[in-house]
Amino acid sequence: MWIHVFVFILTFCFMEFMAWFSHKYIMHGFLWNLHADHHKKDHDSWFERNDAFFIIYAVISIIFFLLWQNNILEIGLAIGLGIFAYGCAYFLVHDIFIHQRFKLFRNANNSYARAVRRAHKMHHKHIGKEEGECFGMLIVPFKYFKQEFRKNKKATRF
Repeated sequence: MWIHVFVFILTFCFMEFMAWFSHKYIMHGFLWNLHADHHKKDHDSWFERNDAFFIIYAVISIIFFLLWQNNILEIGLAIGLGIFAYGCAYFLVHDIFIHQRFKLFRNANNSYARAVRRAHKMHHKHIGKEEGECFGMLIVPFKYFKQEFRKNKKATRF
């Protein structure tokens, strides 16, 4: 039982690395044609070609569920759920909180939320494939947290 909890947590954490890696080297690499409309909207649809990446990771998660269900991989359920949970967190943070595809969490205003939003804004200042920065999602460079802490310090002095 504990091994499954450990594998779930490990998978969730590993997915942050996978998000960073696939964003930097795949989305801004050979699959830029699917990701480009996320940086520069060239259509009127609510959906983006970039949404295909959610489907790719969903299929990977389902494969692990099936491996578990067919008694091929005992920890397949934990891995599949870890991928699924990260996908849910990514959707909440990226699509709902940052890009406001649904008008929720508009008033989230803590240091973490502002740092994540700022890092993502810096990523989107580059509309092209090259010269990007801040490719992760839940873990962003510490400099954005320091900026927010400095702002909070200045605001509380007065």
